[in-house]
Amino acid sequence: MLSLVLASSGCSQSEKLHTVVAYQTGVDPSKVAQAEGLYDKEIGSSVEWKRFNSGAEVINALASGDVDIGNLGSSPLAAGASRQLAIEAFIVSAEIKGAEAFVVRTGSGINSPADLIGKKIATPFVSTSHYSLLGALQHWQIPTSKITLINLNPSEINAAWQRGDIDGAFVWSPALAEIKKTGHVLTSADEVGSWGHPTFEVWVVRKDFAKAHPEIVSKFAKVTLESFANYKQHKSEWTAQSAPVAAIAKLTGVKPEDIPTLLEGASYPDLQSQLSPRLLAKGTAQDIAKTANFLKSQGMVNEVLSDYSPYVSTQFIQSIIAQK
Repeated sequence: MLSLVLASSGCSQSEKLHTVVAYQTGVDPSKVAQAEGLYDKEIGSSVEWKRFNSGAEVINALASGDVDIGNLGSSPLAAGASRQLAIEAFIVSAEIKGAEAFVVRTGSGINSPADLIGKKIATPFVSTSHYSLLGALQHWQIPTSKITLINLNPSEINAAWQRGDIDGAFVWSPALAEIKKTGHVLTSADEVGSWGHPTFEVWVVRKDFAKAHPEIVSKFAKVTLESFANYKQHKSEWTAQSAPVAAIAKLTGVKPEDIPTLLEGASYPDLQSQLSPRLLAKGTAQDIAKTANFLKSQGMVNEVLSDYSPYVSTQFIQSIIAQK
C-alpha cells in the first residue's frame, strides 16, 4: 500500500512515500540487505517489511493493494497473471535448485516414488513447491488421487511433521532444514526442473506503483543485485559464524549452521543474466506461460493467457545500467 503522509509542500517526494514490501522466509543474499536497512538507505524513504507464509498470500496482498512490492515464486506469479492482476516481475531473485525439496519421513515406508500411494503429503498450495510436487508426481506417473495432498504453510508443515501427522512434504526452509533431520530427500526442485518443470522466485510490483514511482523500483532492484554480487564475491566467507549469515538467521528463523548449504540451493542471476533472453528479456514470460498451462491441466487456474510478456519488465534494470 502506498501511503501519502499529509505534509507541507516543502517536503520532498521521498519524505512522503511509505513503501510496503512483502517478503517470505526463504534464504537468499538479499535478506542481508533487508536486515541491514540498505533498501531504506538507497530508496531514501520509509520501507515497511511484511512477512508472509506463501506466494499465494503475497499475491492476495498485492491484489488488495496492501503491499507495493512482493517476493513470490513462479507458480503463484503464473496464477496471479492468469487472473490478469496488474503486477509485473522486475527481477528474478532466485533460480531454485536444492532450496526446495521433497522430504519423506524416516520410518514412513517411503523408499521409492511408488511407495507414495496412500500417503499424506503436505505442501503450500499454489507455491513453487506445490508446482514441483505436481511435476514430480506426473513424472512418476502417480495420480494425485492416489495420495492425500494437504495444504499447509511451512510453519504448519514443521508442526505437523513433529506430530507425525504427515508422511512427507515438499517445502522450503526453515521447515525444509528441520524435516530433513528426520527424513530423506526423495527429489528436489532442481531435479524436477530437469524433468521439464523449472521453478524460480521473482520480485514483483503493482503496476500502478511502478508507473508512479519507477525510481523506487529501480533502486530496489539495484540493492538486490548488489547483494547477489556481494555473495558471489565473498561466498567462502559466509560461514555459519559470519555476520551475513547471522543477519539471515535472525530475519528468517533458520539456524545459522543450515544457511550456507541453503544458499547453495539456488542461483542468483546477475545484472546481465537478468536481461538475457533466458530470463527477463524472453524466457521468464515463456516459463510463466508453461507454468500456467500446467496449473490449468491440474485444475489450479481457470484460464491461460495467450501472452505473459506484459507481466515481466526489463525497464527497471535497464534504468540501473543507464545511470552508470
